[in-house]
Amino acid sequence: MNEKVLILDFGSQYTQLIARRIRELNVYSEIVPFNKVPEIDETIKAVILSGSPFSVKDEMALHPDLEAFIGKKPVLGICYGAQYLANHFGGKVSRSLKREYGKANLSEIHREGGLLEGVVKGSQVWMSHGDTIMELPEQFELLASTTDVEVAAYASKPEAFTAPVYCIQFHPEVYHSLDGAQLLKNFVIDISGCSGSWTPAAFVEDTVAQLKEKIGDERVLLGLSGGVDSSVAAMLLHKAIGDRLFCFFIDNGLLRKDEFEEVQASYDGMGLNVFAIDAKNEFYTELAGESDPEKKRKIIGRVFIEVFQREADQLTNITYLGQGTIYPDVIESVSVHGPSVTIKSHHNVGGLPEKMGLKIVEPLRFLFKDEVRRIGAQMGMPQHLLGRHPFPGPGLAIRILGDITPEKVALLQAADAIYINKLRDYGLYDDVWQAGTILLPVQSVGVMGDERTYEQAVALRAVSSTDGMTAEWSRLPYDFLAAVSSEIINNVKGINRVVYDISTKPPATIEWE
Repeated sequence: MNEKVLILDFGSQYTQLIARRIRELNVYSEIVPFNKVPEIDETIKAVILSGSPFSVKDEMALHPDLEAFIGKKPVLGICYGAQYLANHFGGKVSRSLKREYGKANLSEIHREGGLLEGVVKGSQVWMSHGDTIMELPEQFELLASTTDVEVAAYASKPEAFTAPVYCIQFHPEVYHSLDGAQLLKNFVIDISGCSGSWTPAAFVEDTVAQLKEKIGDERVLLGLSGGVDSSVAAMLLHKAIGDRLFCFFIDNGLLRKDEFEEVQASYDGMGLNVFAIDAKNEFYTELAGESDPEKKRKIIGRVFIEVFQREADQLTNITYLGQGTIYPDVIESVSVHGPSVTIKSHHNVGGLPEKMGLKIVEPLRFLFKDEVRRIGAQMGMPQHLLGRHPFPGPGLAIRILGDITPEKVALLQAADAIYINKLRDYGLYDDVWQAGTILLPVQSVGVMGDERTYEQAVALRAVSSTDGMTAEWSRLPYDFLAAVSSEIINNVKGINRVVYDISTKPPATIEWE
C-alpha cells in the first residue's frame, strides 16, 4: 500500500467501524494492537487512537508508545485515545459520576475549520465513555463542547508539535454522529493529505502484482467452497499465475440441492482450473450415528483434511496453499487481549499447511466482506456467486438436528430449495443476510386428505445482519411464508409442518447447532 492510516486498537467495540469508515473514503486503513506499533514510515499518513472499555485511571490502563508517532504524523484520539493523550500530557481526567452514553449535541464550536470544517453547531454526536477530561494540558486548546461535556473536542496548539494532534470525546465512526463522516474526511484527506485512490481497481492491480512477485513460478493449491471469499481469492490468484493455480471443490454431501453441479459450472465459466471431488459417501459413512453437534463438526473437518490431502498427493510441485482469510479473522487473531479464538477452521483448513509443508498465500487478508464483493465485481465475477448468502462450513450437517443420513439430507435439500427459490421469486433474497431451513428431530401429527400423518417438521430461519456478530430475525411477509409452507408440505413427502424462527442473536445463534 502506498498510503495508509494506522489505527491503534485499545479494545473498543467500534474499532473495526473506524477502519470501515476510512476505507469508504478510498483510503486504506489498518488496525494493529496498541502495543504493537510498526515502524512509522512514509506510507503511514496518519495515526488514530481508538476507544477502549478501560479507564485511563485503571491499573490496567493501556499505554501506547507515543514517541513512535506524536509529532511525526497527524494523530486523532477518539474517546479513550483523547482521554489518554490529555492525561499523558498533564491534563486532568476524572472518572465520570455517571457513564455518558448516547446522543448529544455540540452546543459550542470554539474554533471553526480544520477538523471541524463543515461540522455545524448543534450537530448530533454519539458519546460512550466513563472518563471525563476536566482540564486540558497547556499544549492544547478547546475545539468544541456539548451541554454536559465541556471538552468534547480539542487540538494541539500550532507550536506544540510538528504534526497536529486532534482529540474528540465522541465517536465519529457511528451513524449516530451525523457529521462524523465529514469529520473523518477532514482528518484523513485534508489534514493528513491522503489521496483517496484506494479503489477496487487499484486493489486488483496492486494485489495481482504482489502475488506475481511473491509466488514467482511456483504452484498454488486452493480449496473452493462455493462461497464469496474463496471464489474471489481464486480469481485474484488466477489473474496472477494462471493455470499454475489448482482448485479443489469437494462435495461433502452436505451442500444445498444441486449446488455442487451449479457452482462447478460457474467455476468452469470463470476459467479456473478446478478439480471437482465427489466425496459424499466418505462423509456420510463417518457421520453415521453421530448426533453431537461438535463431534459432527470435528468429523467433517477431519474427513475434509483426509480427502484434501489424498487428492493433493496426486499433484506435484505445490508450494503454496491459498486461503480465503478476510480481515475480521486477522483482527480477531491479534486482538488487544491476546489471540482470541483461532481463525475459523474453513479459513486455516484445519492445519493443512503444517501437515503438507506448504506456505500460505492470502490475497484477501486485508479486506472486509463487503470489500471482497466489490473486488469480485471489479473482476467480473458472476453476481449469483457474489451475492450468495453466507453458508456454514459444516453445511447442512448443522441444519439437521441429530444424526445424518443421506435420506435426511435429501429431505432437507428439497425443502430448502423451495424456500431459497421462493425468496428469489418474491425479490426478498437480497434483503436477507442469511436464510436456511432446519430439519427438526421431531415428528408431528398432521392430516393429508383423509389420512392422519406422523411426519417431520422443518423450521425456516432468515436474519438481517451486517457481520453475523448480531442478527435480527427478518420480517418476511405472511403471504410469502404461507406460500413457502404450502409448497414444502405439498411437494416434499415426509414433511407435514413448517415453523418460522423469530429469535434474535443474541441470545439465540443464527444456526441451530
